Amino acid sequence: MEFSSALAGQAGGGTAVDGGCGAAVCVSRVDVAGLSDAGLRRRLGVLGEAESQLEALKAQALAQLARRHDTAGAKRVAREVLRSSPSKAHHDVKTAERLGALAETSEALASGEIPGDHARLIARASSEGPISEQELVEAARTQSYDEFSRTVKCQQHELSGDGGESLMGRQKKRRSTRLFKSNDTGMYVLNAEFDPLIGAHIAGALADKEREFWSREDPKQRRSPLQRAADALAELILHPEKGKATGIALVLVADYDATHEELVNARISDGTPLPGKELVRLACEADIFPAVFNARTQDLWLGRRRRCASDAQRIALMVRDKACVGCGADANRSFSHHVKHWKNGGKTDYPNLVTVCNDCHHDIHDRHHQVKHNRRTGKHSVVPPPDAFPDSGTATWQPKQLDPVLRN
Repeated sequence: MEFSSALAGQAGGGTAVDGGCGAAVCVSRVDVAGLSDAGLRRRLGVLGEAESQLEALKAQALAQLARRHDTAGAKRVAREVLRSSPSKAHHDVKTAERLGALAETSEALASGEIPGDHARLIARASSEGPISEQELVEAARTQSYDEFSRTVKCQQHELSGDGGESLMGRQKKRRSTRLFKSNDTGMYVLNAEFDPLIGAHIAGALADKEREFWSREDPKQRRSPLQRAADALAELILHPEKGKATGIALVLVADYDATHEELVNARISDGTPLPGKELVRLACEADIFPAVFNARTQDLWLGRRRRCASDAQRIALMVRDKACVGCGADANRSFSHHVKHWKNGGKTDYPNLVTVCNDCHHDIHDRHHQVKHNRRTGKHSVVPPPDAFPDSGTATWQPKQLDPVLRN
């Protein structure tokens, strides 16, 4: 049996989880080198389920320690016994205490139905305001992390009772920046947290500066994306006289209620809800870029006149796709890809463009991934080719010049 779970009656005295009797979570050892791709996927599913159960058991133990002593005592034990960093011990204990008041979430985590990261999102949201735990647990069973994160944000906004103003206020109060020198590398590390609005604005400005650098680089000696991001941030901070790159720094979206003649459902381009008062304030301070995304008057259909997407198209794609359609990476650091490739006669038209990050772009062009459109949901996705090494038979996706590969 590859995986078995028995929530043992006694919580005490077991040894390492090695498949022995009495283990609360039991995962057998498997020679993964002999597994097919499908077998490896099943194996990861087994390990993910076990990981969730272990997360639940650890949370139960930490919560009990916090109840018997206090939060500080539980953190101290986590650092001593689990050899956790102070930051991880802090987050683990806080999550454990919050999960103690969330019966449905704890049960779903203990049964392996939801991942630990999803449970942590629910736990954190519960500390910030009202939530519908049952709805979130149900969504956590099927949604990816990025999808579920957006689900949590939208529910928090809807249940806030004040259009999300209190939630935004709490997020603004939690803003922080920490700059320290790493003892391991001798390099400086910058950590910062901002509310979604300021964060989106900073991300947009940084991405524009990165694109400016990229356009000036020698194609044969390009910096890595991380190096480019570091250099862009350094220039924005240390050399503000050079100015920020000219481009789109922040995209806000709202629907127009024709009946009441007002803007409603304000949000950042990634779908994060925005309090109406914030939209009004920004409208007074910033330039407004009006866009009717389905109208040809916005020049979103450029045909073969130009290869690269225009600013208007980029805005429309950010609003439609919200992030890379393949992996959910930030749209600010993504590209506009032609579904029907430009070299094959594809047009630079809004319906023929999707948002993809650098890695997914390479998957499409170099690894034969394909962009698929779901007509029911209207969403695009990047899907890999069929298994290049199926359990039996030959692969069918390779280009014709390649010989089919037989699996021994």
